[in-house]
Amino acid sequence: MSSPLPLECSSALFSGGVLPGETPGGSAAARIVVGSSGRGQRLDAFLSGELGLSRSKVKRAVREGHCLVDGKPCVEADFRLVPGMELVFVVPRRDVGLEPEDGELDILYQDEHVAVLNKPAHLTVHPCPSCPEGTLVHRLIARVPELARMDGLRPGIVHRLDKDTSGLMVVALSEEARLELSRAFAVREISKTYLAVTRGLPPACGESRLPLGRHPTLKTCMAVVPENRGGKPAHSEWKSLYRDPGGRFALLAVRIHTGRTHQIRVHLAQAGHPLWGDALYGPTASPSGFRAEEKAASRQMLHAWKLEFRHPVTGRELRFCCPPPADVLDCMTTLSRRMIRLVLTGVAGCGKSSLLRVLESEGLPAWSADAAVAALYAPGKDGWRLLRGLYGDRFIADDRSPVNKTALAAALAKEPGLRREIEAAVHPMIFHALSEFFEKAAQDGAALAAAEVPLWHESRRGSRAGTFFSGKSADALISVTVICPDEARRERLRMIRGWSAERVALMDSWQMSQADKAEASDFVVDNCGDEDTLRARGRELLQRVAAREEERNAALRAEWEKLWGCPE
Repeated sequence: MSSPLPLECSSALFSGGVLPGETPGGSAAARIVVGSSGRGQRLDAFLSGELGLSRSKVKRAVREGHCLVDGKPCVEADFRLVPGMELVFVVPRRDVGLEPEDGELDILYQDEHVAVLNKPAHLTVHPCPSCPEGTLVHRLIARVPELARMDGLRPGIVHRLDKDTSGLMVVALSEEARLELSRAFAVREISKTYLAVTRGLPPACGESRLPLGRHPTLKTCMAVVPENRGGKPAHSEWKSLYRDPGGRFALLAVRIHTGRTHQIRVHLAQAGHPLWGDALYGPTASPSGFRAEEKAASRQMLHAWKLEFRHPVTGRELRFCCPPPADVLDCMTTLSRRMIRLVLTGVAGCGKSSLLRVLESEGLPAWSADAAVAALYAPGKDGWRLLRGLYGDRFIADDRSPVNKTALAAALAKEPGLRREIEAAVHPMIFHALSEFFEKAAQDGAALAAAEVPLWHESRRGSRAGTFFSGKSADALISVTVICPDEARRERLRMIRGWSAERVALMDSWQMSQADKAEASDFVVDNCGDEDTLRARGRELLQRVAAREEERNAALRAEWEKLWGCPE
């Protein structure tokens, strides 16, 4: 039986006080006695099998004079062996300019053959012309000096992650492990699953088998290339772990069955859902136009999450799982945020307009339904044209006159059917204007915006106008009812607006009661004090809203952490 033994010879080839098992410069050496199984084998093939080295590396070392056969140099890689021959072989350490460098290195598992580590984002794996230093390899050889004995600029690297992709990698620490892991990757025996945060919502489950190759004109990019034009088979499949209710992103678990460059990034981009933060394959601007989204990710949101393989030497099944770094949580939190839409409502005279002014003074964009109605009823505007077309000169004397609001109010009071008819026609216009206001405020980057809508609950419950927000239930919309003691409210309406008791009763009859509105709202603001008291309560409202949003974000982050949680 052949067996590698420590080097113990005084040949001129290894002279100079060399330690057993090493040569000057740190190259590994071994003495092997050829057994019966080596009869007739080529020298390079035999050494490759015995030492777990690549045949090309052995052949090069033999031709360069790093092998003795029975004490004599042999430079013929195809030399045929005979049992009993003594071989002394050295793989010289080659100077490729790799210098150890300190730096973060999160090693999750290590033995004499392999290491599994969690690569941070923004770190290149191995040296290349554009990045000759500061790579993962430089950090690895500082931690594991044995790696420097391997040839080339990629010692131990059997697969790669893109510079800005984080997560699990396995590194070979011996030539035997390198060969076996390379084989296992080539025949797809190693399982890799990634976490990806996509723009928009791809199908809950899906796959792509599009062949990939180098982009024909952009040499730093990959692209879908037919196999008859050089494209290589590629297969990715995914399932959704979380789908944003607002449709801005999905968290996917992506299993890759092949390991093509940029495979996940290209396949998802081709599916219409590139990764957030992907500068190569994603859009240059947010598809929804929201400014906050542009800063959600500083790199492509891709993380090597799970890795499963057989140990290249022992054959033991190894499974690893690594949660993503904080920037993935931060990205998803940013994308899940909705501009908080505060809707102030309440019966006539409760002080909701005053609260709106308080919030506007605190920097919130503000909108008033009463002001919107006044704008619609201005001569020539849509509401004016509607009344003129439906009722002729009943409420508008001629083509140049404004709406006669006194006559209109009197008719609405006497004719319930007329009120319902006009509301059904005008409310959609008002809610459309409200929707445009909220959308613009969100695109401008506002965290909160406030709108005063007296009939908010009534219109959403019993009118077609409510459909304008039916598809946006995931948005952070908060209804705030302002309440005020009835005596003070009625006195305010009499003094400020000149309303009679009958007019107040009529307007109240068209709305839900203060108690019912409060019951249907998220927050209630009691306006029973002076202006300074209302200002203080307005600020308190904003603090309560912010606290609720933080609670929501914390609950979401906890939910996501459970989704990608790893067993102990």
